[in-house]
Amino acid sequence: MKLAAREFRQVWKWKWIKAYPFRFGGILVHLLMRTLFALFWLFAGINKVENDWMTSDYLREVFLERLTEMPPDAFASLFLQNFAIPLYVLVAWVITLGELYSAIGLLLGVTTRIAAGVSLFILCGFAVGGYYDASLIPFFILVAIFLWWPSGLWLGIDRPLAKRYPGSRWFR
Repeated sequence: MKLAAREFRQVWKWKWIKAYPFRFGGILVHLLMRTLFALFWLFAGINKVENDWMTSDYLREVFLERLTEMPPDAFASLFLQNFAIPLYVLVAWVITLGELYSAIGLLLGVTTRIAAGVSLFILCGFAVGGYYDASLIPFFILVAIFLWWPSGLWLGIDRPLAKRYPGSRWFR
């Protein structure tokens, strides 16, 4: 059950917490998962910046190595050959900046759902590029949860921005 818009202000009041302890516990778990997921993206993005992903051919070499590990007629192989390898510089920039944007958005609770959407885009790119395995499933589930519930309104910069710009889709 979703929280009504007027209830977002009440989430951190003792009376509401006492009346809805399980809901409040779920919100805390959600916010913890959002923070951990954001830290994952932050460290991944910083690692890519430190290893010069955006200015070197490192990602191209990774793609070429991955290409040797998959069947030549696989969709991932075609994706790598026809898109990712020729455009590896663009892909490196999109992945790195996307990870950093997602991290900041999820950590601060600003444009939270859009940051989750960027996370979904990156994860889909990983899956299509042949990096899909069962370890990505929890990430997809988390992103779906972040897209569904407006956690930036519970705790984040989305809350005051939604008040200031009530018609904006950016801060819902």
